Amino acid sequence: MGGRVEGKAIIVTGAGAIGPGMGNGKAASILYAREGGRVLLVDRDQAAAEETRRLIADEGGKAIVFACDVTSSPECQRMVQVCLDAFGSIDVLHNNVGITIPGGPVELSEEDWDRIMRVNVKSMFLTSKHVLPHMERRGGGVIVNIASVNAIRSAPVIAIAYAASKAAVIALTREIAVQYAAKGIRANAILPGLMDTPMVKAQLTGAYGGDVEEMLRRRARMCPSGKQGDAWDTAQAALFLASEEAGYITGTTLTVDGGLTAVFAP
Repeated sequence: MGGRVEGKAIIVTGAGAIGPGMGNGKAASILYAREGGRVLLVDRDQAAAEETRRLIADEGGKAIVFACDVTSSPECQRMVQVCLDAFGSIDVLHNNVGITIPGGPVELSEEDWDRIMRVNVKSMFLTSKHVLPHMERRGGGVIVNIASVNAIRSAPVIAIAYAASKAAVIALTREIAVQYAAKGIRANAILPGLMDTPMVKAQLTGAYGGDVEEMLRRRARMCPSGKQGDAWDTAQAALFLASEEAGYITGTTLTVDGGLTAVFAP
């Protein structure tokens, strides 16, 4: 099926990847472009976003890059204006930015707590704040927010701020969905499970240390499917929620985890 977001102007935050391979934002950007979307690739790392743009251009897709810190309200305002100047509208906002630092309430510093909340939650608040008026004037739009199964289940490694921030993303998404449903704007959250992405590998290498490949094998064994998901699994879910196929779906969460949370469900 082609053209599922044909002609749509789409903002993807966190559109680059922090290392070799395919991250969630990078895959979503490529998939949106393949399906006819015109994509504004937003990332603090301009070189990473340029790599995504090059891959899209190689396939004949349309994308431009905007270097932006989405924790800054003025920069989010500029992001919106860049999209409007380039594409004339904003039809889809895909919020993918997120970081994690392990630790419980005693181990985690107050500074790291604030940083995670600023990056993971405030960024989505600010991008939505500045995008929603334009969607409302056009009479519709879609917001897709990337949360995590850690919002509803504890992970093997405690990361209290990350879990709390992703639970906040679910609530933020729900409140936007309810407020704007009658205005033709939909908002949903995706909860990826154990995924094999560059960010995960960086976390295993930097934050947790040890044998990364063995950690990846252990993560795969935890999944009922016997394998981790990848960025394309998250991207396919995002494409569905952004498309008209999900036209009557708003205020909900879509779990993409190979059955992981079903195993631990009460």
